[in-house]
Amino acid sequence: MTIKTIIVDDEVVSREALKIALEGIKEIKIVAECSNAIEAIEAMNEHQVDLAFLDIEMPDMSGMDLMRNFKMPEVVFVTSNKDFAPDAFTLDATDFVIKPVEVSRLMLAVERVKENLEHSQKESPFVFIKHDSRYVKIFLEDINYVEALADYVNIYVNNKRYTILSTMKSIESRLPSPDFVRVHRSYIVRLDKVDEIEDSTISIGEKFIPISRSYKDRLMKSLKML
Repeated sequence: MTIKTIIVDDEVVSREALKIALEGIKEIKIVAECSNAIEAIEAMNEHQVDLAFLDIEMPDMSGMDLMRNFKMPEVVFVTSNKDFAPDAFTLDATDFVIKPVEVSRLMLAVERVKENLEHSQKESPFVFIKHDSRYVKIFLEDINYVEALADYVNIYVNNKRYTILSTMKSIESRLPSPDFVRVHRSYIVRLDKVDEIEDSTISIGEKFIPISRSYKDRLMKSLKML
């Protein structure tokens, strides 16, 4: 298994120390090194990222704020302040490593990441949603796209629409990638349902869905091209 990884830390020395420590872990492939949260967001839009080694105390946006506000891959926090640990695990971080990092400790963190990734690859082909007063089973392969609607989302399945109370961030975290890709702050699409892409628009059947500039690179990298 190859784990595509980014390192996010505002300190050059810390980034270099972590990079050197990770060189001994064969599964790790570092695809980007980032000095702040904005660079991390750009890296995740540009690459398919499985794991982020994320510092917490950074200027402008902390590592925890990044995790709260954006869809993240597996996250291992790397920090010098152990007091952040309770909040880190509340955010469902995979692990929490104290600086200075040790290779043996990083190997343990990577093993936990591998377990999570392997589990997600064996994910169930269906989900249940609460629709009105009943629970309905939906096969993931039947979902065409998801649309945000204020505090609700519409899930379009074949010729049906289900409206549920949820956020797009929550829905996105529960839909497996690369099958599902967010293309706009209000839309997630299932790639194998896409008929055409033209300029900044996707067509699925008779539905036209906008592609926002911030998500277009990630979409194009998800496509199988000849």
